[in-house]
Amino acid sequence: MTSSAATTSRPGKPRTTHRTGWQYVGQLFVLPLAIIVIVLFLAPLAILFFMSTQSWPLLGQPTSNGVENFAAIAENELFLGAITFTLIYTVLTTVLIFGVSFILVAISNTPRRGAKFYRTAFFLPYVVGTAAAALIWLAAVNDTNGIANHILEVLGFTDGPWGFLSTPEKALFTTVTLVVWKFIGFQVIVLLVGLQSVPAELYEAARMDGARAWQRLRYITLPFLRPTLGLLLILSITGSLLAFDQFQVLTKGGPDRSTVTLVMAIYDTAFRQFSLGKAAALSIVLLVALVLLNGIQMLVLRKKED
Repeated sequence: MTSSAATTSRPGKPRTTHRTGWQYVGQLFVLPLAIIVIVLFLAPLAILFFMSTQSWPLLGQPTSNGVENFAAIAENELFLGAITFTLIYTVLTTVLIFGVSFILVAISNTPRRGAKFYRTAFFLPYVVGTAAAALIWLAAVNDTNGIANHILEVLGFTDGPWGFLSTPEKALFTTVTLVVWKFIGFQVIVLLVGLQSVPAELYEAARMDGARAWQRLRYITLPFLRPTLGLLLILSITGSLLAFDQFQVLTKGGPDRSTVTLVMAIYDTAFRQFSLGKAAALSIVLLVALVLLNGIQMLVLRKKED
């Protein structure tokens, strides 16, 4: 038996590689990010879980109350009403943003002159912060001197202020319009990038085979855009469920508490009812719902890709 064979058959000592040192170097590079995640995410999450088990007034000492904060959610009419309203708002904004974005992509995804101008114009509202955009919208639709009411009067549609925020339906319509105007540009740009990644040879081959426009859309465009559409769907639903700024600025939850979202209900519980423990329990419920919803969406998308 040769010495090399004896060496390979000798049990016991683990093999050492030259990669050990590089592994430590890689860990050092990851360490700053790990510290950021611990400080900005894991530690606040642990504090939130602790707060949810406490009777914690905004001004006062906390006392432990177990799961009473979670049990009280079933009797929280404000939060339960916010669930229904937020779901309606999420469906409306998601459908409208996707529908309008497809139309705008068809307009701007052309080699014609002016396409770049359209893309820039669609994206500009996204640069404005949500609170700032809501303030602009509020100045435009207010009943005293809003330019939107003035335009409607000039065109002859109304004899006076239309009352964009006077009823629950009008308040919802006004806010949804703001959100579509604000976020449509981001969706259009992402879809344009996805369309540009589709090989042009596939479209040429499909035309040569006699495929019609809707067939090219169904069998080429949509399969290639499926990951992009999935990402946009997750972002749209998550953003809608976490809506706060636009309603806080425009409607402040009114009229008659008809436009209170989930995050607004949590805010109201913490800083108007002065109950941080109950607000923490509501936050955990919302967090779990978002994690489950996004997890289900990811599983569905992966199955479709497979």
